[in-house]
Amino acid sequence: MPTILTHALLPLAAAVALGRTRLPPRLALAGMAAAVLPDADVAMFALGIDYAHAWGHRGASHSLVFALACGALAALLARSLRARAIGALAFVALSAASHPLLDMLTDGGLGVALFWPWSDARHFAPWRVVEVSPFANRFFSARGAEVLWSELRWVWLPTVVVAGAIAWRRRCAPQEGRCQSRP
Repeated sequence: MPTILTHALLPLAAAVALGRTRLPPRLALAGMAAAVLPDADVAMFALGIDYAHAWGHRGASHSLVFALACGALAALLARSLRARAIGALAFVALSAASHPLLDMLTDGGLGVALFWPWSDARHFAPWRVVEVSPFANRFFSARGAEVLWSELRWVWLPTVVVAGAIAWRRRCAPQEGRCQSRP
């Protein structure tokens, strides 16, 4: 799995790229929470549930159904998120779905149960370029540094470049030939 920081990056980058008027800060925070929430399934280890079980790590909580459920909850809370229900549903569902999609890019683990409950099969992306993150007790080690370098190269750099370009494009009016100073 990528680190919790990397999972939160994608909704945060979307918030920066789109701006506060299009993506309210409360909705951005809800998206960041939804993007890290699937890894709460590591608590299942303490309950004796095996990694490979449907309720184990990278199981049901890493499915598209789970992402849609997160989005549905956000739609119900849309007023408090200061967003329209459809926008809250879409943003939070996509944020939650970004988690298993990032996990599919890692080089370790058993894969992701993306299509649970229809299938317990675990999937990886064709490109497994992100080093799998060690659990907390080994994170601050040489292995943890390798993981961070991998995430910086394959996730952070492209994400920051794309979000920056979108934010710049949003602020700069091509017909005026100059950039606006407001966010």
